[in-house]
Amino acid sequence: MPLALDSPCKVNLLLNILGRRPDGFHELETVMLPVPWHDRLVLDHAASGITFTCDDPRLPADDTNLVVRAARAFLTAAGLAVGVRIHLEKRIPLAAGLGGGSGDAATTLLGLNRLFGEPLALTQLHEIAASLGSDVPFFLYGRPALATGRGEQVTVLEPFTALRGCWLLLVHPGFGVATAWAYRELANHPEALNGAGGRGTELVRLLQAGDLPAACRRLYNALEAPVLRKYPVLALYQEYFRSAGALGTLMSGSGSTTFAIVADERQGRALRDGFVQRFGGQGRTELVALPTPA
Repeated sequence: MPLALDSPCKVNLLLNILGRRPDGFHELETVMLPVPWHDRLVLDHAASGITFTCDDPRLPADDTNLVVRAARAFLTAAGLAVGVRIHLEKRIPLAAGLGGGSGDAATTLLGLNRLFGEPLALTQLHEIAASLGSDVPFFLYGRPALATGRGEQVTVLEPFTALRGCWLLLVHPGFGVATAWAYRELANHPEALNGAGGRGTELVRLLQAGDLPAACRRLYNALEAPVLRKYPVLALYQEYFRSAGALGTLMSGSGSTTFAIVADERQGRALRDGFVQRFGGQGRTELVALPTPA
């Protein structure tokens, strides 16, 4: 019987770059939050091979696709000489800074593990996820996290008390930003490339303590330095959000999605209506409720 799973995205409440590593990656600290804006994956048994289909023709269906790579790595690690069929319904924008592809890869690992009777432990899934991409391990846990290293070292956290009842308005402007380009451009912004450590721990402390105003003042993304310079419209979005009463605003990941934190659904709808009136209907807006801590 096919297994259907929703695959969430994420926003970075903080992305602090601490310098370039000898292996070519960047050392960082990031506070990530799972967001219930979903792709959908349907997984099923097959006689042999990996068959991948997607309703978005822009996504490749070969081994360059993270979902296909995740499936192949899982079957190899589990020692399974079987086939799988995977269909992806793509809803999260591409090259948006939301980690949609990484989330799909992690959901594939979790889904195949479930489909085949849990042959791998979570630690083994984490190892596979880390080999696929820096953001992939985060999506295995479904909770906020502080990630370090190149992003693969994940400290899972309880839901943030400060965000209780809050909503997110996410705006994708209709264009993407290449992650590799954004990181390369950091060389022209040394203050953003070589940040001081500890921002992540401090932000987590404030979010867990329930101090949302102080936490929102510490939202930070080093990649805004190159991206907002090239795409000033994203800075205009943030200026509008602040002027309209958003509690906090930031670009997620390498962009281009920019989000605003609002107190409740009513404020979120008003903010979205005002945004559309001011900037027009280009791109896409999504208003989502954040999970409520128990």
